[in-house]
Amino acid sequence: MSRDHFLNNIFKTSDFSDEELAVIIPKFKKVAFPKNDFILEEGKTENHYWFIESGFARSYVVNTEGKDISTNFYAVGDIVIDWTSFFLRNPTRENIQALTDCVCWQLDFDTFQELFHGIRSFREQGRTTLVNSYFSLKEQSVAMIADQASQRYLKLLREKPHIIQNISLKHIATYLGVTDTSLSRIRKEISSE
Repeated sequence: MSRDHFLNNIFKTSDFSDEELAVIIPKFKKVAFPKNDFILEEGKTENHYWFIESGFARSYVVNTEGKDISTNFYAVGDIVIDWTSFFLRNPTRENIQALTDCVCWQLDFDTFQELFHGIRSFREQGRTTLVNSYFSLKEQSVAMIADQASQRYLKLLREKPHIIQNISLKHIATYLGVTDTSLSRIRKEISSE
């Protein structure tokens, strides 16, 4: 397995032995998604664990008024998954869609289980990733209630500038819980400070 393989950035040699990497990396399958293609559609069960090698994607739900509301954004190196659907084996309520052409690395549910139960370092990384995802989700849900929209925008700008630079403002606005017009005003106010 070549040292410059994309997945070597995900599974670092400081955490995994060469033998473990030789087992893990070949289990992944490279899949390309054209812009606007669905990685996961509402009503289907998440059967894959994905890492993005290139491109951008977003997850969203359709609200009661029929509008789609962004729930997360994914970029290079991110894991793309609906954890609840994946682990509980139930249909998802979210859609995950490629916003640009994307190249992803896919691991199916059964192979994930095999690696999770068979390789301690894979299991530990999986647990850490799941816990970090939970913390991010919790932080986002509290911020939607307790923080001003401008604070939420500044946090996104500080922590994920690549999202602000590459994702349409209409998707960012729904993620932040504001209208496009409000987001434009917030951006204008911040740039004039």
